Amino acid sequence: MFRSISTAVVVTALCIGFSAHFNPAAAQDRRVPASPAELRLSYAPIVQRVQPAVVNVYAAKVVQNRNPLLDDPIFRRFFGGGQQQEQVQRSLGSGVIVDSSGLVVTNVHVIEGADQVKVSLSDKREFEAEIVLKDSRSDLAVLRLKDSHEKFPALEFTNSDELMVGDVVLAIGNPFGVGQTVTHGIISALARTQVGITDYQFFIQTDAPINPGNSGGALVDMNGRLAGINTAIYSRSGGSQGIGFAIPANMVRVVVASAKSGGKAVKRPWLGAKLQAVTPEIAESLGLKTPTGALVASVVPNGPAAKAGLKSSDLITGIDGQAVDDPNAFDYRFATRPLGGTAQIDVQRGSKPLKLTIALETAPDTGRNELVITTRSPFQGARISTITPAVADELHLDADTEGVVVTDIGDGTAAQNVGFQKGDIILSVNNQKIAKTSDLERAAKEQPRLWRIAVVRGGQQINVTLGG
Repeated sequence: MFRSISTAVVVTALCIGFSAHFNPAAAQDRRVPASPAELRLSYAPIVQRVQPAVVNVYAAKVVQNRNPLLDDPIFRRFFGGGQQQEQVQRSLGSGVIVDSSGLVVTNVHVIEGADQVKVSLSDKREFEAEIVLKDSRSDLAVLRLKDSHEKFPALEFTNSDELMVGDVVLAIGNPFGVGQTVTHGIISALARTQVGITDYQFFIQTDAPINPGNSGGALVDMNGRLAGINTAIYSRSGGSQGIGFAIPANMVRVVVASAKSGGKAVKRPWLGAKLQAVTPEIAESLGLKTPTGALVASVVPNGPAAKAGLKSSDLITGIDGQAVDDPNAFDYRFATRPLGGTAQIDVQRGSKPLKLTIALETAPDTGRNELVITTRSPFQGARISTITPAVADELHLDADTEGVVVTDIGDGTAAQNVGFQKGDIILSVNNQKIAKTSDLERAAKEQPRLWRIAVVRGGQQINVTLGG
């Protein structure tokens, strides 16, 4: 079972063959210890350098404790309306200072829904923090320390593509809220794509012990640079069982760059094609020795893929010289490419290898017209959007999908109580086709005796009838 680990900070560092003269700019020296004396070398210089940039993140959310008996009119009549009691829910996670101005990276799930966020530094000082950017697709959030007028210690990014299985790593954090703690291990796997935590399935796997509270913490290499952000563990008990997952630094870098540029959302390249995994059966039909690569299922007309010459049934095997094992690996590699340039894609078309150059540009997003339904109706509290190519890309819908999609649901709202979910596509309401958000907004105001709603969820159409 995969679990998020909101309750501390994690930092990982490579320390085999560590020299007493610590040089963060030097390349990593990958070798086995030459003598027993080398085994007694210390991680302390790296820890001392990294610790000040690793922080604790405290998030608080006020929720209403609602008494279900208040739904009973007889109860309300004899015992009064009563007051809804407020309760403060708190969560504890970790974060990493990535810019000396006070920018902090953590996980979205650490601060999701928070009314107040505080950051505690290693020297025990606390700062209020504002949320600069949340990127749910990568589960990364960027905070900024408020009322700060100093330069903070910050970690530099390493190139996470250069990490290797077997590299030693350190985890520095606050597991279970016991206080800042250091653990170490190795990178046990790279490019894990079947984890199911975020949209971008491409994780660094480590056996450095991390536990609840480590979410948002830093994974560092032996140069004291940020290699990844710890996000989840595989556990049957809720504690560390030697398998932890971190978001690679190259993805973190993209999110931080968007925050620094003032963006409220992360803009990434758009392929304009739907990919599928290569099964053993498909591999056999294509004459492949192994089931690897990303198979092109369809191509959007006039999109970047189509303009580059990519066609259905093409097999993508690499991008910019890096191998692609499956669609998740391609999505990650493509998403971390900088906008405005081009990428070279290795393609197998039949028995012929090709190299195609694709432009790195964002998906068209005009006409989204996102809004929240406020009218009393089954849709009240739902945030909806007209499906543009950008929305389809964000929600992993087919590029030719049309209509209106639910992008968020407010807690305790009518839409949530009815059972609507993020990603639901509203096809029609009382036999009226819903093509854009204004159509659904207008339909929600009609107040019929019965609501007949057609919804597509997970590719399946659901027809629902509700009382008015």
